[in-house]
Amino acid sequence: MSIYEEYFLPHFLDLACGLKAIRKQRKRVVPQATGRVLEIGMGSGLNIPHYDAAKVEFVWGLEPSDGMRRKARKNLAKAPFEVKWLDLPSEEIPLDDNSADTVLLTYTLCTIPDWRQALDQMRRVLKPHGKLIFCEHGEAPDAGVQRWQQRVNPTWKKVAGGCNLNRPIPALIEKSGFAIRQMETGYINGPKIACFNYWGAATIA
Repeated sequence: MSIYEEYFLPHFLDLACGLKAIRKQRKRVVPQATGRVLEIGMGSGLNIPHYDAAKVEFVWGLEPSDGMRRKARKNLAKAPFEVKWLDLPSEEIPLDDNSADTVLLTYTLCTIPDWRQALDQMRRVLKPHGKLIFCEHGEAPDAGVQRWQQRVNPTWKKVAGGCNLNRPIPALIEKSGFAIRQMETGYINGPKIACFNYWGAATIA
């Protein structure tokens, strides 16, 4: 791992993912998490203040980056529930089948190299009646914005930790054996190429 990825990228991502518009999105979805929660790509722990602690037993925080886990220490110290770190990539979730009541996915699916394997793993560890709660940015519906997403994406990925601007989030979720039960979409404040959001909940199909 390069010095940029280990030290500078975590700081950049923490700032970018903590912007007001993104905090507003987190407030919409994170309180829906219940029971034993698996948070994918916990990063610096920006979701912690938004959980409804009365509904949460504990949280497994999946985060392979040492730099992001260091960044998370301050937020973890304030957590009103136990957080158990899992330091493997999303494609290798080290939990038993049917372990989690909720899988929480916020601004992470854009960066996972093998999204199909990762979603397969999420489905494996989710209980039969559990929920996948998601809030992600991705492919915009407007042709002009899509063209710019395609043009900018190769460079964007290099500087933003593998983040893809143009992934068709609902299609990826459904191709992996989930059924989306509710979903909202729309642009949030910021550059349009990076700010079309999908948020909602899915269950195992």
